[in-house]
Amino acid sequence: MRPGNQSSVTEFFLLGLPIPPGQQGLFFALFLDMYLTTVLGNLLIILLIRLDSRLHTPMYFFLSHLAFSDICLSSVTVPKMLMDMHTRQQFIPYMGCISQLYFFILFGGLDNFLLAMMAYDRYVAICYPLHYTTIMREGLCALLLAGSWIISSGSALLHTVLIVRLMRPGNQSSVSKFLLLGLPIPPGQQGPFFALFLGMYLTTVLGNLLIILLIKLDSRLHTPMYFFLSHLAFSDISLSSVTVPKMLMNVHTWQQSISYVGCISQLFFFLVFGGLDNFLLAVMAYDRYMAICHPLHYTTIMREELCVLLVAGSWIISCCNALLHTVLMTRLSFCANNVITHFFCELSVLLKLSCSDISLNELVLFAEGGVLSVLPLAIIFGSYIRIGTIILKAPSTKRLLKALSTCGSHLLVVSLFYGTLAGVYFLSSSWDSKDIIASVMYTIVTPMLNPFIYSLRNRDIKQGLECLSTGLKKLIC
Repeated sequence: MRPGNQSSVTEFFLLGLPIPPGQQGLFFALFLDMYLTTVLGNLLIILLIRLDSRLHTPMYFFLSHLAFSDICLSSVTVPKMLMDMHTRQQFIPYMGCISQLYFFILFGGLDNFLLAMMAYDRYVAICYPLHYTTIMREGLCALLLAGSWIISSGSALLHTVLIVRLMRPGNQSSVSKFLLLGLPIPPGQQGPFFALFLGMYLTTVLGNLLIILLIKLDSRLHTPMYFFLSHLAFSDISLSSVTVPKMLMNVHTWQQSISYVGCISQLFFFLVFGGLDNFLLAVMAYDRYMAICHPLHYTTIMREELCVLLVAGSWIISCCNALLHTVLMTRLSFCANNVITHFFCELSVLLKLSCSDISLNELVLFAEGGVLSVLPLAIIFGSYIRIGTIILKAPSTKRLLKALSTCGSHLLVVSLFYGTLAGVYFLSSSWDSKDIIASVMYTIVTPMLNPFIYSLRNRDIKQGLECLSTGLKKLIC
């Protein structure tokens, strides 16, 4: 997707180390020995920490991940250097260079953050020894580690995408910006539609922010279900914020263009938060399954560490999925047609606009994307089938109605979310206004309805609202 018409190389020549002539064998043996020592030494550290229960502490938790990161960082560069030294073939292909750059920045950044966390861990252990176990609990350690992975992946993605724009192989002409046609709004009705979608967006943001605020302030809501709900609320705000403000600005200003970088960034973050919504819905269904089917073991199984790990895993998988599709998208060219018949940079629409071979993108979209969509959906339906089976074993009208109300609300949103996604990505043969309306449902309507469906009908949330209202009245008086 490079602008302009330029010629670029398809491979690079690595000069390597400044080794004196005739001493390649000596240096090869030296660096091979250093690399094997790095790998085996760090693997031994990881193995010891895993096997010895005395080492299951925050310091060694971070150390095991630092060891893994060190192995990966060395493996990104050293094997290629050794192979070049041995074969005297010092070429690296374009994709190999881009991949090496991404993973080097990723694991280099991860090393950076892990060293900082280990320093913080030692600071807490020495300066606050009595509160060490309370502060450096397992949930915080997992959260710090997940944050390091996310920030490192984001940094690596940013630099890689920017480099890809400068290093496109071949001699191709491509557009530098796209034209978003937006919603199929009848002429003269832009004002009412602008007001409608602005109201929906503000409702989404304020409703979900209120949910997050209530969960943080009310100690009765510090449970796994509301922990997941707070992250779903944040994800819904972010998902809407990726697309709606740009759409509203285009409707208001009649300026429908979006730059290449803006389009790629919008695509990446849309995939991140769309995938995060997907996994959080599955995690919430699993939480309800454990609460209803295994109530006596619920607090033991759904402990804080597992909840943090499930959310962190959802973030990591979503970021990796978005990164994969975004990097594959940057390899494509857009020769003449730059008109996007949508209100945001949507993956399948961009693929149809490309004049490059998109077979690899489509394969990844249907294979990897299909698995990541079907797996959470299977968890959701599997959980609710088990819940229904348990309830029907000891039927009670009141219990049955309550369960149907709760499950029906959840399944309604799930059906809306997955139904529109299936219509857009798997059932549609051509992009038209029906697909745009379906996209509006899962990008704008569903995030707006989630606070009402999941929370505002909930007794605990109502009590939290009443307490918040009472507190505000006392503060004003």
